[in-house]
Amino acid sequence: MLRQAGTERPYTGEYWDTHTEGVYQCRACGSQLFTSREKFDSHCGWPSFWAPLAEGTVRYLHDRTMGMDRVEVRCANCDSHLGHVFEGEGYGTPTDQRFCINSVSLRLVKPEES
Repeated sequence: MLRQAGTERPYTGEYWDTHTEGVYQCRACGSQLFTSREKFDSHCGWPSFWAPLAEGTVRYLHDRTMGMDRVEVRCANCDSHLGHVFEGEGYGTPTDQRFCINSVSLRLVKPEES
């Protein structure tokens, strides 16, 4: 998934329904990408965040695969595929964005582990 821009099946990933506090790192390089504070329940089957940890932690690519017009999200440090970002879906988040991220692309580090 990280290298071939795949998508895991919904409701199968480790973090889609977790509410554990911590920082989500890139599984490939360890860069900090998202926090549990920005995670929300979108009922889509993948971990969803309304913003990355900080500007510049992820990069964006126009993705026209699978007959869709989407924005791919990658780790800015190692270029691993993370998922996609969607806007204007009406979730009522501060940014009106949903970063739909593959669990397999992430590693959750709890505060006591950092």
